[in-house]
Amino acid sequence: MAARGKNRQFPTAYKLKAIKRVERGEGVLPVARELGISRKIVHDWIKAWKAHGPEGLNRKPGPKPGARKLKPLATYDDKRSALTRANARIAELERLVGRQQMDIDFFRKALRALERPAAQGKPASASSKSSKP
Repeated sequence: MAARGKNRQFPTAYKLKAIKRVERGEGVLPVARELGISRKIVHDWIKAWKAHGPEGLNRKPGPKPGARKLKPLATYDDKRSALTRANARIAELERLVGRQQMDIDFFRKALRALERPAAQGKPASASSKSSKP
């Protein structure tokens, strides 16, 4: 094992022993504490092991050379169940109803404001004063 520090490097066999302990049922946190490393490092080792085998445990961090492999975009149906899509649609329609209700309330108040002066016997606006003979 390398000296303690920010850029410690561990032999592949050391990493494999930690991975096997977790696979046998030991918790990640107790294994990490015993080895004096963070849980994230153990999780990273497990992820690299599953993705690339033993070679994955010795890869350098950072971007890899070559063209980036982009994951294909998942379609809407792939990501969401029918219930989730229905809930999203309901929320969208509720927002639309709310906006429409706000519009109705606005126009209702405007109509009352226009009707109020007429009911009191006053002209509704300045333009009606000038139109009288």
